[in-house]
Amino acid sequence: MRGLHGFLCAAALALSAGGAHAQVPAQPPPLPETFEIGLSTEMISVGTNFGGSRLVVFGALDNADQRLLRQGRYDIVVILEGPRRDIVVREKERTVGIWINRAAERFNGVPSSYALVSTRPLRDIAPATTLRQLDIGVENLEFEAPSIRTVRPERKAEFSQAVKRLGERGGLFTQTTGSIDFVSATLFRANLQLPSDLPVGRHVARAILFREGVFVRERSEDLWVVKTGIESQISRFAATSGLFYGLLAVAVAVFTGWFGRIVFKRD
Repeated sequence: MRGLHGFLCAAALALSAGGAHAQVPAQPPPLPETFEIGLSTEMISVGTNFGGSRLVVFGALDNADQRLLRQGRYDIVVILEGPRRDIVVREKERTVGIWINRAAERFNGVPSSYALVSTRPLRDIAPATTLRQLDIGVENLEFEAPSIRTVRPERKAEFSQAVKRLGERGGLFTQTTGSIDFVSATLFRANLQLPSDLPVGRHVARAILFREGVFVRERSEDLWVVKTGIESQISRFAATSGLFYGLLAVAVAVFTGWFGRIVFKRD
């Protein structure tokens, strides 16, 4: 009887302890950080007097860790990619005083422009492998080549670097550090300076959030660049009536040459 009494007491204590434990509400898991972005404009008109423009990307962080915010452990990278196009890169060589094409490589889906701004240098934001996976940074851009290539595979990197070098030289591939301002604890603003020869078409603004070097989330918005005025009419005419546009261009060139010869003719 004494053993049975002790067993019942122990069982009662266990049930009361379990009931007390069940009354404690479970803590919900921490919410992941989220953020949204917006653009200062959704369309940029390019005319004959277009000399470049500025694009402002606004963003807001939600569910951010306040301690990490105070310590500046969040990083943001904003990228504006121009329309992707297929291009052919050719290598020229001087032979007997004449420049001729020696080799060529085709790349698919190359961004026609690439502007990047970040809170800090990219090497301090995330590992190189992460940057390459997300196409962050001009040096980390990967260009796809078709299965049939006109150059040896080991030379593909040389042609790819040539594309990036020409883009940087023309001001179409740019990187800037420190052009992102936090206007409050959770609101940020990124300023991108756009070149005067901004490509026409659909551009994509990407904003990537990092926490202590770890990728958290990405958001994107579209920006359209369109031609206006006489340039828009000429471009539309060339696209819809290519044959007549070509004939008209030849006629204008012939007339200009003939008229210039008459004007500058010497007796």
